[in-house]
Amino acid sequence: MRPPLAYDHLAGDGPSAVLLHAGVADRRAWRDVAQALHARGADVVAYDRRGFGETPASAEPFRHVDDLLGLLDRPAWLVGNSQGGLISLDAALLAPESVAGLVLIAPAVSGAPELDVGDLDPAIAALEASIEEADAAGDLDAVNRLEMHYWLDGPTSQEGRIGGEARELALDMNAIALRSGMPEDAGASGLDAWSRLEEIRAPATIVWGELDHPELIAICRALADRLGNVRAAIELHGVAHLPSLERPGEVSEIIATAMGL
Repeated sequence: MRPPLAYDHLAGDGPSAVLLHAGVADRRAWRDVAQALHARGADVVAYDRRGFGETPASAEPFRHVDDLLGLLDRPAWLVGNSQGGLISLDAALLAPESVAGLVLIAPAVSGAPELDVGDLDPAIAALEASIEEADAAGDLDAVNRLEMHYWLDGPTSQEGRIGGEARELALDMNAIALRSGMPEDAGASGLDAWSRLEEIRAPATIVWGELDHPELIAICRALADRLGNVRAAIELHGVAHLPSLERPGEVSEIIATAMGL
């Protein structure tokens, strides 16, 4: 039985797109992108995974990829940011007939090893230590603030680089995820997509921000080399891990181009 996932559906006559949010966000991160794609005729779904946004956490065993596949009634473009990208790649391996294409924005990859990116920037190490310290103290407000420095601003950027409505939304989305009580590894697929990337033949566009963590940038470049049908690999200058909040217009254009809209 499919769980009651909170979602927005903008019905259109064109190709289908499912928007999968990062692990520090929810479906609201896509609201401007969803509207822009729908204006071009796409049929767009953005949903909250279990423990995010308006979808409650689950105590029973589950897999996020199964929830995603349960939403699909025809082949769809999967647009995934971070953890959303990981789930999209898993879906492309489990049900390739259901995936029309992939737009992977700073995706994680199930089974990915730690990549050697040289000496870690001291600023990144210090910020990671501060997050761990706040988490150990149970100070979720501090964790939220520090994680938004890490993910929204970029770990080597000045805190507060992104302000205004985008920052307020990011803090609100992550606060819900932090307070849901869901373990970080809940809903994992158990797949090792990293060792099977060459099997994925869906047309793929890879996107990352130059201000993101160096290891995530390295993963994106590896995907561009190893996925079986990469159409474009795009670095966004002056952008960190959540481009749909920073540059929704640019992100919308990239997705629309990939989908042929």
